[in-house]
Amino acid sequence: MTRYTAAPAQPRARHMNLFRRYFDLVAAGRKTIEVRVQYANLRNLAAGQHIKFACGKDECLVRVVRVARYSSFEEMLDTEGPANVNPDSPREQQLTNIRRIYGPEKEALGVLAIEIERVTD
Repeated sequence: MTRYTAAPAQPRARHMNLFRRYFDLVAAGRKTIEVRVQYANLRNLAAGQHIKFACGKDECLVRVVRVARYSSFEEMLDTEGPANVNPDSPREQQLTNIRRIYGPEKEALGVLAIEIERVTD
C-alpha cells in the first residue's frame, strides 16, 4: 500500500501589494516595519497572522510580529525608527514618500506600523 504525505500547508495569508523598492527591502529582510493606514479590512490584523506581499509576479511571505497604531506618520516614524521602515532613506524623505501614497484624509484614519519577519521556504 502506497502512502502519500501532503506537502506542508502554506499559512493562510492576506495579500498586499508593494512598490518594488519596498518589496525588495522586505524580501531581503532589511525592512521590518510596513506602514499602512487603518482601513476597515486591516483593523483586525494581529500578531501571528501572515501577509503575502506581491510586486508584479514576485511574492514574499512574512509573519506579523506586532501591530502598533499611531495618530500620524510622524509619531509612527519617531517611535518605530525610520531605519526599520526604510533603511535606505532619511526620515524626512520617508515622510514625503508616505504622504504621496496616503493623503491627509487617509492618515486621519490612523496609522499602522506592522512589524514583520520573513518566513523562509
